[in-house]
Amino acid sequence: MATSAIPLRTGVPPAHLSARIQIAVQQALDQRRLVGAVVLVARDGELIHHQAAGWADRESRRAMTVDAVFRLASVSKPIVSTAALVLVAQGRLDLDDSIDRWLPEFRPNLADGRPARITVRQLLSHTAGLGYRFFEADADGPYARADVSDGMDASGISLGENLRRIATVPLLYEPGTAWGYSLATDVLGALIEQVYGEPLDAAVGQLVTGPLGMTDTGFIALDAQRVATAYVNDAAQPHPLAEGETVSPFEGTVGIPYSPARIFDPQAFPSGGAGMAGTAGDFLRLLEALRQGCGVLLPSELVAEMERDQTKGRELPAAPGFGFGLGFSVLRDRKLAMSPESEGTWRWGGAYGHSWFVDRAQGLSVVAFTNTLYEGMSGRFVNDLRDAVYGALEVGR
Repeated sequence: MATSAIPLRTGVPPAHLSARIQIAVQQALDQRRLVGAVVLVARDGELIHHQAAGWADRESRRAMTVDAVFRLASVSKPIVSTAALVLVAQGRLDLDDSIDRWLPEFRPNLADGRPARITVRQLLSHTAGLGYRFFEADADGPYARADVSDGMDASGISLGENLRRIATVPLLYEPGTAWGYSLATDVLGALIEQVYGEPLDAAVGQLVTGPLGMTDTGFIALDAQRVATAYVNDAAQPHPLAEGETVSPFEGTVGIPYSPARIFDPQAFPSGGAGMAGTAGDFLRLLEALRQGCGVLLPSELVAEMERDQTKGRELPAAPGFGFGLGFSVLRDRKLAMSPESEGTWRWGGAYGHSWFVDRAQGLSVVAFTNTLYEGMSGRFVNDLRDAVYGALEVGR
C-alpha cells in the first residue's frame, strides 16, 4: 500500500480476527454469493487485516489482488463530500450558503411551482428534495421522462446538461423537511467545479486524493487489467454484468441501467455520486484521515459536523436506528439497528458491491470492496463481516 499523509503501520490483529473474517469471506465465495473481495481492517492506525480472495475476473481466472481497482458507485460520495468540506475549511464555501450563488441556473421548483432554496448542507445530507431515477417505479417517472442520468449509465451528456434535466423535475419535498437518498452529490460536484474553478476530476485530485496519496482513485480507470470485472448475483451463480444491463437494487423500482465501460470513457461526465474508481487501500486512507481527525484534510470541528446526524431525528428507509451526516449514514441507536457497532459509527456502501464503516469509539475502520452486486453492498455478507470483526474484538477483551 502506498505511503501517504496518513501512513498505516502493520499491527498485530486480535486473536481470531483474521480467521473469523476469512470464514465469512470464504462462505460467501463457496455459496457463490460473491466472486471476489478485498477486505481491509485498521485499528488505532494499524492495519490488522488485509485480504484478497476469489476472482477479479472469473472467466479468465484472474485472481483478486489487494490493489485491484473497483468501480466505486456511491463510495465516491464521501470522497466528493470531503472535497466540498475542504472548500468549507478554506473559507471558500459555507455549509448554509444557498447554492444558487454558484449555480444560478439550477433552480428546481417545489411541486406547487414555488421556488426553493437549497443549501450546501442539504446537498451533503440528502435533505435537498432531490431523488434518483432508479428509485422510480417505472419508465414513466419524472426523472425518467426528463432523461436524467444517475451517473452509472452511458448517457453521453455533460454534467451541465444533467443538472439542467434534474432542475426540470419538481423537488420531492421542501429542502430540509425530509430525507431522501439522491443525486445531490452530483449537484455538489457541479458546485465544487464552480467554487474551485476546475473540472471536478481535477478539483477532487487537488483537494482530496492528491494530498492523501490516493493514486489509484479517480473518475477514469487508466489500467483496465487492474479493474475487477463486475458481476450480478443470480440463482446458480453470479453472472458478468453486461453493458446496458438494468439491475434493480430495490424491489418495485425501475433499477439502474449500468455501463461497466463508463469508467474507461474520458468523455463520460464526472458523476460525484457514482462515477469514480479506486482501490480499497486508497479508500481506507481517506477513512483514516477523517477518523483520526488530525487536520490533514479537515479541522476536527468539520469532521464532528460530518458525523453529526443532520436529519433531525428522521429515519432512513430500511435502515432503522440510522441517521445521516455529511456524506454517510450515522448510527443513532444500536439496539434499534440490532448492531454491535458503537453509536456514532459511520457507514455506507456502493452499488457495485461495496461496504465500509468507521467506529471511532473503537478506533476501527473497515473496508470491504467486492465485485458482486448487490451482495457486497446489502447482502448477508455485509452483516457477516461486521459480526466477524466485532466477535473477534469481544473475544480479545
